[in-house]
Amino acid sequence: MEFNQTSVEYADGRGRPVLEEMTPRQIVDELDRYIVGQKAAKKAVALAIRNRMRRQRITDAALQEEIHPKNIIMIGPTGCGKTEIARRLARLTGAPFVKVEATKFTEVGYVGRDVESMIRDLLMNAINVVKREASEAVEEQATKHTEERLLDYLIPDSRAESKGPSDPMNLFRAFSDLSKFGQQVQSGMQAEQEKQTASGEEEERRRRLRELMREKLRSGEMDRREIEIEVEMPGIPMIQLSNAPGGEDFDSQIQNMLGDMLPKKRKKRRVTVEEARRIIHQQESEKLIDPDRVQSEAIKRTEQMGIVFLDEIDKIAGRGAQGPDVSREGVQRDLLPIVEGSTVNTRYGAVRTDHILFIAAGAFHMSRPADLIPELQGRFPLRVELEKLTRDDFRRILTAPENSMTRQAVELLAVEGITLTFTDDALDEISAMAYDLNEKTENIGARRLYTMMEQLLEDVSFDAPERQGDDRNVVIDKAYVQARLKGIVENRDLSQYIL
Repeated sequence: MEFNQTSVEYADGRGRPVLEEMTPRQIVDELDRYIVGQKAAKKAVALAIRNRMRRQRITDAALQEEIHPKNIIMIGPTGCGKTEIARRLARLTGAPFVKVEATKFTEVGYVGRDVESMIRDLLMNAINVVKREASEAVEEQATKHTEERLLDYLIPDSRAESKGPSDPMNLFRAFSDLSKFGQQVQSGMQAEQEKQTASGEEEERRRRLRELMREKLRSGEMDRREIEIEVEMPGIPMIQLSNAPGGEDFDSQIQNMLGDMLPKKRKKRRVTVEEARRIIHQQESEKLIDPDRVQSEAIKRTEQMGIVFLDEIDKIAGRGAQGPDVSREGVQRDLLPIVEGSTVNTRYGAVRTDHILFIAAGAFHMSRPADLIPELQGRFPLRVELEKLTRDDFRRILTAPENSMTRQAVELLAVEGITLTFTDDALDEISAMAYDLNEKTENIGARRLYTMMEQLLEDVSFDAPERQGDDRNVVIDKAYVQARLKGIVENRDLSQYIL
């Protein structure tokens, strides 16, 4: 099967191919823009995403149903890029995505979240994505409706229907003298004609005023003006209904169900036109969106494109149940049917997990993947070991990614008018110190650089608003780095607490 690999521009005009057109190599190149190294892990997730596209293009429905995703376990020390790969992958794919920590879950029967809650979270993520897309589709229509409602609030209709001589019954009641009836009818008809003429002139004045106000609204001149609008309030207050395991999900579902059944309360609020536009636009968008179509599309995307990133899976490895903790093996067994493929009931409908991609990650310092129960091991057939970061990796992390730490520091201080510059020897020294510190103490990977950069720039950042003249040009060189960090790095006790 041939895939179209034509470059298609993103909405922001960056000119890179959209995901459906991307080859595995292009997916890896995209991840390289934010994550240093870890080629094996990037390759594995790129193939997993590409295989999902291949499956969706198979025309044989029966065969398509039989092809299941190959779940992945990423093994590597903390701070080496496991979570960042998943986070960037989610942004790249645009697919329903949820990141959960395995340590949050407890065995069924204990207080805590049950494993099915991650599928409910995944579906909620999909619903939000589909709602956002639907809102964009009706944006123009909702904007028009919002503008008309704002004009109604700004120019209220003060006309009131009056009942007077124009009403035949009132004429009979008002004039019992039959001899004067004809004269009164004629006078009433004349008054009615004058009233209609005045009404037409009033209507024309209102139309001109409305158009003038419309121009002011569009130009933003009315944004600071306050008006009184009606907003919908929840029909029932937030209450806790259950203390049972998974009770927070049960509470949420009951609240939503009752909220849909009970009539909405309306409350008047005095807000600026700018805020009113946002509130009314949201109300108008919701009126134009079909909730049933949103839910069905969200369930479809969750089942066919959903990605669950299960972090800290090594913390539930091990089969011992001694001690006060909940059995970790019990959590693993609860995960089995979800990962293998089952049906999870949600308030929006049943969700099948057969084709959801699960990516697990863990450092496995105190345990091994083999400590997971065999059934769960078999449901994660692909294992990728992430490499420990080297000095060169630390050096590249400081400068290579688009959102590198040095760039973030430069841009933050530029807000205060500070020109911050890092020399090459300073970056080399920071990298060497971070690597050595990870070797001597706990290895926390690239996260070590965050603590070192904060310690390095603490004084500059603190004094930034008061700096004047040449003091606003700050150069970070090797000598400055050594003066700020070397004493702490060499003192192991200090480095354990500060860095």
